[in-house]
Amino acid sequence: MDDTDANRVRLEPWGEDDLWLLRLHNSPEMTARLGGPESEDQLAARHRRYLGLEAGRMYRVVLADGGGTVGAVGFWERAWRGGTVWEAGWAVSPAFQGRGLAVRAARAVAAEARTAGGHRYLHAFPKVEHAASNAVCRRAGFTLLGPVDFEYPKGHPITSNDWRADLED
Repeated sequence: MDDTDANRVRLEPWGEDDLWLLRLHNSPEMTARLGGPESEDQLAARHRRYLGLEAGRMYRVVLADGGGTVGAVGFWERAWRGGTVWEAGWAVSPAFQGRGLAVRAARAVAAEARTAGGHRYLHAFPKVEHAASNAVCRRAGFTLLGPVDFEYPKGHPITSNDWRADLED
């Protein structure tokens, strides 16, 4: 992974003016494994959820050298196997993919979840066939627990991998 200043990232809390990033990522290419593009109403509802998270937080991923926004990352609570865990998700804009930025963002959000406390584990659930997202999990230090069945979006069954990071390590 290239550790030049141009490839370092920082996280900036999701703000009122960040709906544009959801719109940018709402392409067939970016949403192919997430159920496809959302309507403007669905995007607005997602934006409100991001702003109103009571547990966890969403962030814009910004190049640390003063560059622009390259994606989004966050963590939130999920009921999982009889308990509650943190779940993480991320997206890097196509123009910035392939530079290790998602790995850096995933590591940074794991650090934020560790600081937030409350749960020992942070999980990520990329589709089994999504090689790039599974590689991000592996390179960011998550441990593969195996495949699990999900519905995402609701009513659409998928098989995802359950990746877990121990926040107490």
